[in-house]
Amino acid sequence: MDLHAREVNQDVRELGELLGEIIKEQCSESAFDIVERIRTAAVAYRRGDATDRAAIHETLDGLSPEEQDVVARAFTTYFELINLAEERQRVREIREGSQDGTLEDSVRAAVEELAERDLSAETVEQVLDDVLIQPTFTAHPTEARRKTVKAKLRSVSDHLETLDEVRLTTDEERDVERDLEAEVTSLWQTPQVRDRRPEVTDEALNVQWYLENVLFVVISEVYDALERAVEDEFDGDVDVPKLYEFRSWAGSDRDGNPFVTPEVTEETLDRQQSVALPLYRDRLKELSGILSQDARQIDTGERFDERLEAHRERLPGVASETEERYPNEPYRQKLKLMRESVLRVNDVRSGGYEDESEFLADIEALAESLRANGADVIAESQVDPLYRTVDTFGFNLASLDLRDHRENHTNAIAEAVDPEGIDYESMSEDERVDFLTEAVLQDEPVIDLDDRDGYSEDTQRVLQLFAETAEWQRDYGVDAIDTYAISWCEEPSHVLEVLFLADQAGIVDLPGYCGLDVVPLLESKYALDGARRIMGTLFENEAYQQALDARDGVQEIMLGYSDSNKENGFLAANWSLFRNQRRLAAITDDYDVEMRLFHGRGGSISRGGGPMNDAMLALPNETVSGQIKFTEQGETISEKYANRAIAERNLEQMLNAQIRARHNAMEEPVEEVPEEWTAAMETAAEAAREEYLDLLETDGFVEFFETATPITVIETLNLGSRPASRSEDRSVDDLRAIPWVFSWTQARCILPGWYSLATGIEAYLDDGGDVETLQEMYDEWLFFQTTLDNAALALARSEMEIAEQYADLAPEDLRDELFPRIREEYEGAVDAITEITGRDSLLRREWLEENLARRNPYVDPLNLLQVRLLSQSHLTEEETRTLRLTVQGIAAGMKNTG
Repeated sequence: MDLHAREVNQDVRELGELLGEIIKEQCSESAFDIVERIRTAAVAYRRGDATDRAAIHETLDGLSPEEQDVVARAFTTYFELINLAEERQRVREIREGSQDGTLEDSVRAAVEELAERDLSAETVEQVLDDVLIQPTFTAHPTEARRKTVKAKLRSVSDHLETLDEVRLTTDEERDVERDLEAEVTSLWQTPQVRDRRPEVTDEALNVQWYLENVLFVVISEVYDALERAVEDEFDGDVDVPKLYEFRSWAGSDRDGNPFVTPEVTEETLDRQQSVALPLYRDRLKELSGILSQDARQIDTGERFDERLEAHRERLPGVASETEERYPNEPYRQKLKLMRESVLRVNDVRSGGYEDESEFLADIEALAESLRANGADVIAESQVDPLYRTVDTFGFNLASLDLRDHRENHTNAIAEAVDPEGIDYESMSEDERVDFLTEAVLQDEPVIDLDDRDGYSEDTQRVLQLFAETAEWQRDYGVDAIDTYAISWCEEPSHVLEVLFLADQAGIVDLPGYCGLDVVPLLESKYALDGARRIMGTLFENEAYQQALDARDGVQEIMLGYSDSNKENGFLAANWSLFRNQRRLAAITDDYDVEMRLFHGRGGSISRGGGPMNDAMLALPNETVSGQIKFTEQGETISEKYANRAIAERNLEQMLNAQIRARHNAMEEPVEEVPEEWTAAMETAAEAAREEYLDLLETDGFVEFFETATPITVIETLNLGSRPASRSEDRSVDDLRAIPWVFSWTQARCILPGWYSLATGIEAYLDDGGDVETLQEMYDEWLFFQTTLDNAALALARSEMEIAEQYADLAPEDLRDELFPRIREEYEGAVDAITEITGRDSLLRREWLEENLARRNPYVDPLNLLQVRLLSQSHLTEEETRTLRLTVQGIAAGMKNTG
């Protein structure tokens, strides 16, 4: 059976032709000819039919500002459309693989693997009980597209799906093609670049869209697939628990973003609940149309009857109405009462559900009653999906994590306790720990969070946040906002400061109650190297011990991939994170504390990106407790969650990897890594770090970076609500990790994803190592394999010829000193990876090579146009707009920003 009517080359060709016709109609035949000349010249050079890019430069030289704009828009729009064609192809492959049983990394494949290992149902159930996957959506500004543009692209995607998957008459097909042309025409006429910086509310709404429109729908499908596989392999002897929980930073991450106010956070909490509850009410109404069973023909059962009667007593007026409307239909009566209780959540009227556990108990009783009456298929297809959805999303859609920089807490406490005669600022670290511990353990508060007059604005905001967090937990439930991450945490006192402020707010009442997971974010080398000092001090601290006991003995620790890479370089950062994860596991094991790692990963390779399932399997066994949390941000959210089929596939791959990783960890709790391998990594990582730091500390490097990349343009783009830098200081340290990576990616020199790798490997070989050992490490050690494969991807996306064009924009002395050094590292890394992996090319996956080959000829002209505009000392308003548009287009072409 053919599942699809089209294939990717047809989509690419027809979308390209459609765009060409629109350019002719909307601009002119000559404008189209210009775009075609550039396109064909770029393709000819890439194919080897031309010896240089002279033809492209010649055409670009003769363009007016208006024609430059057309060229930038043409190639940018082309990539937006081709991305949809490739998305459609991915959906085809998912559906076809599912149909013929060849889909790798599925939940069925994971269950079958457990069955092949002859595991008992009890063991499988233990594996699943341990697993909890927490994707955490952030508002980090790496999504370059406007919301309006994304909406139009979704419409185009829907039309492509209809043409591909629906059997249409000739007239129906013409109608769809006409609508497709209309949408692409509208896309062409729509401004691609934002005129204003998005507000925090916009970012929260963006995250909310994926939760509401995609994940809310597909989550039950993932559970359904798992339950079918478990049923087939273990005869229904395995109960599937809750496996996913979605969280968000959008509207609550205050680190470096002055626009995330308590008012914004409260708006986000309220809006998310106002979205979730109507979705449940609508589903209950749909169920009411289905569950019309006659009470005279069934026995609803004792549990159902008790819950129905209790509900009638809580809502007597509604109960009377439902009995009159549905006199012999108990399920409909119950569903009406459930709808009303959902409606009254957080309402002034009584009878609303106190929390989702009450709602879940009603759903469970309903499903149990149906099964007792031989209606298993109805329970499975109609009621179970609702249970899974409520269990996953609760009443709040996604739990919010709070985050702020450690300095804000320290300064706020110092200022707030000063009127009490306490000189917190002058205390040593040990004195601060003692003071905070005593303050948390005593009954009387030290400060009044509501008395904020006379304090600095920053201190007022910190105190207000904790005071209002207590209110939010009362209004929306503790689970709605129960985690507090501390960025740049480097001392035990930084954690205890948050515990202290939460205690003063009443969020913590020790012993016995702690309403927050306090999460240290370890990102600097100092913090990671001092992990035992930080965490050991906390685990031995009386107040913190009580807080941990109240949180079921689970300590969440966040690792910062982005800033670790920016501080240490690619290879050293990866090794440091791997090594320190093992150390953290040993520390928590020593203190009998369960660790949940929170991986602060970005979309790009240098920020911890890459295939999530590979990354999960490559983690040290000691760290795989079953619970895992990781950030999802920027353009990767759209790539992974905009399409329902792809979103479901991503969730399945995550679950496949976590199930396998957890079982591996149960079988081998401490991963045995040969000393020879760890010694090789120590030597290579240290040499790589030294080379990376030496590059960054070279005189003039910051000036080279600012002139050889479009960082100055990126800083002015309206990508996100958060500033690009932490201060006005012009230094690499001050620059946030996202624009740092974004800038190198635009210049086709993805230095953060591979620089100094070659130096590190060379140092290991010079120290007596051998290539055979590195090859063995690649073949048998997932960490090393994933590290090299990710570097290979960053190298494959880099183009030194294009990067050299950008380098020519820098002062000549800096260019001559720095760019040859960068190129040499690039070439050395390519040689090292191909030799170690034994591949003829960098990439392991053939489809990735095809993807890059299809895109590169079309990205090149945008780069060359961007370089041309960057080289000009003065730009008109139109030229400035075009320059910004080239950033958008290159990001679309590279399918990556920061």
